[in-house]
Amino acid sequence: MTRTLTTNPFSAPACPQRRGFTIVELLIVVAIIAVLISLILPAASGTLKSARGFRCQLAQRSIAFDFAVFADEQLHGDRGDDEVLGDRHFRLETFLDSQYMVDEFWAWPGQTVVRIPDTRGNDPMRCAEVSGDLTLRSNMPCSMGAVEPPQRVSFGFNIRLHRPEITGPSGPQFSPPVRLTSAVIDADRVPLFWDVDGQAAFDRGVSPMFGGPSLGSTGPLGGDLYWFPAARHQNQLNVAFTDGSVEATSDPLSEAGWRWDYQPVR
Repeated sequence: MTRTLTTNPFSAPACPQRRGFTIVELLIVVAIIAVLISLILPAASGTLKSARGFRCQLAQRSIAFDFAVFADEQLHGDRGDDEVLGDRHFRLETFLDSQYMVDEFWAWPGQTVVRIPDTRGNDPMRCAEVSGDLTLRSNMPCSMGAVEPPQRVSFGFNIRLHRPEITGPSGPQFSPPVRLTSAVIDADRVPLFWDVDGQAAFDRGVSPMFGGPSLGSTGPLGGDLYWFPAARHQNQLNVAFTDGSVEATSDPLSEAGWRWDYQPVR
């Protein structure tokens, strides 16, 4: 007699054995992830640096636009103490004071010292690559210590548009602050301001607010004492011109047509 085997419909099916990852496979996965990260991070870092460099250029364009308005004989607003010079003339430092909102442009009534960024987010004249608070002091201009510490100053303005060198009986020397006119806007390829290294200026005992290359000078600008550009945007610095344009360069003194030697007629 043949016995027929029946299958219990309620019995659990046999489960196949599951094999986990081996240590070798895990190490391979980790190695692949590490390679991908090593490829992605430099690209991401470069993108972030490019974005900060572009943000700095936008800030410079805004400042250069404000300068063009400040220099215009019809469009300019409050020129502070320079009002006594008439509608045609102004001083570069007065424009700086207006941008930083110090001296006669003090924007915080009742306070003598403030830190920026302030509670309203005011943070003028700042490069995205320069961090840390700035302290502003009332009743004094930029060149006299209204903005501190100098190591955190982002932009330096063309000293030849502020106090150009003149040759007197005793040789080359700084002139008094020059009176600018709207003609400076029409001057072709004249640098107005650029990224500066505030720490380098501080180490030399000079203000980072104004600077420029010596260009062979044997006077106050000699020895590049006032020349401290900062190539902090992927080995380039941003330079804004009096006509409102902004360009990036790794070698600012070799750029064809850039008029670093321009001095306005007094």
